[in-house]
Amino acid sequence: MNLEHGQTLLFTGDSITDCGRERPLGERAGLGNGYVALVNSLLDAWYPQRRIRVLNTGISGNRVDHLEARWQTDILDHRPDWLSIMIGINDVWRHFDYANNPDQVDNGRYQTTYRNLLEQTRPQLKGLVLMTPYYIEANATDPMRAKMDQYSSVVEKLAGEFDAVFVNVQAAYDHYLAFRPTQSLCGDRVHPNQSGHMIIAKAFLTAVGFDWNTT
Repeated sequence: MNLEHGQTLLFTGDSITDCGRERPLGERAGLGNGYVALVNSLLDAWYPQRRIRVLNTGISGNRVDHLEARWQTDILDHRPDWLSIMIGINDVWRHFDYANNPDQVDNGRYQTTYRNLLEQTRPQLKGLVLMTPYYIEANATDPMRAKMDQYSSVVEKLAGEFDAVFVNVQAAYDHYLAFRPTQSLCGDRVHPNQSGHMIIAKAFLTAVGFDWNTT
């Protein structure tokens, strides 16, 4: 596995990462009740010989511009060895639930802002993980799903530019949706139940080289 003993892994993003974490910093029992806490528990259970400090600075409702505004205090000041980012769901969602708001984060602004954050941070990291935003909808022609896929393509592009581990969360959900309906994971196609968070945790850990056969 890529994560090593003594390293710090920081997760940041929106409500999917936040999940009720403690303020000002989520750690240990304060990681929230989502995929970040699941990742922490699975690392502890599978790799007890590796003590990895897991932190959570996700904030519900955040877009990439909100992340930019708090980058120094919530990311850089913690000096993580590994940084995982999942942002973009609200950047897309606001185009649909607040369509008349002139302050929208279009695809170009999303990419520019995201790239600027990575440019100032990547040299300080041992590892970077970029996770796609997603929409738990199997129909790829659904307007919000189609737009989300565009923003996910930006994340994949940036992962290549910055030598990051790429986690296609949308693909992980699409695999599930081939067998079960959206309603088995959530009601709004965005905020998943525990099974949905486990899908994210599994996708993340697999991408960073987690050996599920380790005993």
